[in-house]
Amino acid sequence: MKAIIGKKVGMTSIFADGKYVGVTVIDVQGNVVTQVKTQDIDGYTAIQVGFDDKTEKAANNAEKGHAKKANSVPKRKYVEFRDYDFEKKIGELITAETFAEGEKVAVVGVSKGKGFQGVVKRHGFSGVGMASHGQHDRARAPGSLGASSDPSRVFKGMRMAGRMGGNRIKTQNVKIVKIMADKNLILLGGSVPGAIGGYVVLERN
Repeated sequence: MKAIIGKKVGMTSIFADGKYVGVTVIDVQGNVVTQVKTQDIDGYTAIQVGFDDKTEKAANNAEKGHAKKANSVPKRKYVEFRDYDFEKKIGELITAETFAEGEKVAVVGVSKGKGFQGVVKRHGFSGVGMASHGQHDRARAPGSLGASSDPSRVFKGMRMAGRMGGNRIKTQNVKIVKIMADKNLILLGGSVPGAIGGYVVLERN
């Protein structure tokens, strides 16, 4: 597999293949291999990649020592990738040119947190019904939750109000529209999960 960590910069529109398309800009500047795991020592093979520089003041001694082995600075985000396509050495940089324009990748991110939401926003309920016939403040209510005497409880998995968002989302078959190698930016077609400034991982098997 090929993979890289990035930060969602925002969305814009560009001309590509004669069409005006919306793209998400991903900044992948500063990906560095911070650890190489081997079968003999760790029991499996993988590379650990660090992304997004952290100041020396914000890092503890363990983080500083870990980064020093890779001749790098402490990072805010670390991700481990198994079954990497080619050999990588500790301290080696991973750039936007790892991928090519036109390739399709899977994008992993954390969706925007919405906080505690009701059933209309969280599950798409339409509410109890009309505002007439004596109903009061029922437009966004969940309605009946089940029987009374039997089973005398609410079944697990009932769609109700609760925390919404903040989930790990994987969007597959996202096309790489353009790669700006000089600025280490990758432009992905359409939208990807997460808020502006959030971390995303681009993978291709």
